[in-house]
Amino acid sequence: MPLSSPAPRKLRHTRAITVEAFARDDGLWDLDACIRDIKAHDIVLPSGVRPGGLPVHDLKLRVTIDRDMNVIDAEAASDAVPYPGFCDTIAPAYKKLIGLSLLKHFRLHLKDRLSGVLGCTHLTELAQVLPTAAIQAFADDAMASRTEGDASERPYELDRCHALRLDGPAVEQYYPRWVLKAVPG
Repeated sequence: MPLSSPAPRKLRHTRAITVEAFARDDGLWDLDACIRDIKAHDIVLPSGVRPGGLPVHDLKLRVTIDRDMNVIDAEAASDAVPYPGFCDTIAPAYKKLIGLSLLKHFRLHLKDRLSGVLGCTHLTELAQVLPTAAIQAFADDAMASRTEGDASERPYELDRCHALRLDGPAVEQYYPRWVLKAVPG
């Protein structure tokens, strides 16, 4: 169902976040993420005028993960920033993602390692989308390699969102083995 028709309005800003997922020839996976902010009009920054249509932010983050979704490498790049020579010096800090699991409290550990002055607000925000992007891209491969047909392990996606709550109708219909029935009384 689409959004309702908007009131008359004028575009001021576009933020685009993309994540591309790649299966590498060596059996690892890369997630290439980008966040780009573009103003529709010229803006005056302390570093000078940024013409409308040119990025204020154009930041990239690549994480390499293994089949268990552990980060084994990470790199960042800042192609457009509001404070050249300053914003674009934080990229090495994103090596702190190495060793984290996208499946086990990633966002909490990300905040501990790279929030505030420890990182770039925009790169850290971008990193927050990586767990769900990885699951969308690689869940079939990861689950198949982990369980090798073992149906005794509950599917990862269950009880992680409203639609797939264990006591809900979607789980009852599509995953009847795992549905939680209300206890009478």
